[in-house]
Amino acid sequence: MTTTSAPDERPSVAMSDEAYGALRTSTALWAGTSVLITNQRGQVLVQRVSYRPTRLLPGGAVDKGEPPARGAGRELKEELGVTATITRGLAVDWVSPTGRTTSAAMRFPGELLHVFDGGVWDDDQIAAIRPAPGEIDDVEFVEPADIPALMAPDDARRALSALRARINGAGPVFLEDGVPIALTVLDRVGVLRTARACHHLPFHPTPVPADLPVRQSWVWAFAPDGRVLVLLDPDTGAAVLPGGTPEPEDGGDPVATAVREAREEAAAELADAQYLGYLSDANGPCARVRYAASLTGLDAPQVDPATGRTYVRILAAPEQALEFFDWGPPAAAEQLTAAHQARVLLGIPQAAHQPVTELTAPVSW
Repeated sequence: MTTTSAPDERPSVAMSDEAYGALRTSTALWAGTSVLITNQRGQVLVQRVSYRPTRLLPGGAVDKGEPPARGAGRELKEELGVTATITRGLAVDWVSPTGRTTSAAMRFPGELLHVFDGGVWDDDQIAAIRPAPGEIDDVEFVEPADIPALMAPDDARRALSALRARINGAGPVFLEDGVPIALTVLDRVGVLRTARACHHLPFHPTPVPADLPVRQSWVWAFAPDGRVLVLLDPDTGAAVLPGGTPEPEDGGDPVATAVREAREEAAAELADAQYLGYLSDANGPCARVRYAASLTGLDAPQVDPATGRTYVRILAAPEQALEFFDWGPPAAAEQLTAAHQARVLLGIPQAAHQPVTELTAPVSW
């Protein structure tokens, strides 16, 4: 029997099964699997293992004849003592022979490494973790921005690329040595490479007390499809909602602050602002108010006079937007609920989870 589909020969060249098998074996790669798990704050689970100085995601080599997803579930059971069915892929990484630092004796040929989505774990799931003695010294949840300092460079690139792919929601991405072959705006800007500001402040869906000064006014600016405007710092990858600090020209009106700041930061026009509530900040003390509003249009991107930056503007579903911030439970969920209630009052539909959209040109609705 002959085969005519040798990968490096013309289709007209016939090969024996033995020769074809030998050719394919000579180019074989290792196969591996890992699992990305986050907690409710968006921090990533990493393992401290006994055999490497750097942290790892749960995972390991795929056994002979084992599907990668089943291997991911097996590794979770072996390493963390947790039973889970893995059904969603995030990334497939081609790790080149030079893309990983290994000893010459290992004769590393390269690897296809699958990254699967382990989901968002609650406190009960985290409490059920039982690290494998002698192999897993400890597990911890870390800020995405801390991953490059804790992991080997290729592992860190892969983990962050997979996390951005999960947030973006466009399906699994293909990587080469941890770098997507097709960059999204989240990859290009480097979202989550900078530590998220930790704003764990109580949210109050009530009017601001008369004796509490307002120091900040932010807005959930809803486009007609239910997504919200998020601004990304091109230098750091940090994300913010439109808004800022009251200025004298605002006349003490937090709505005027939000409208002005949205115009200055994002060249965005807002309408029909709805009050959501405020965050109480004991450092001051002060109130940081939150609004929702209809996003009616955007002009061409411009330099923000307060920061000297031209923000990258994206539309994201509100649930996606929360991934960029560390507001802490339960305040993040309470603010999201209030934003959705205001969205209904604005007559705007709920957005489906979909890839984020970069807004680079003027648009009006």
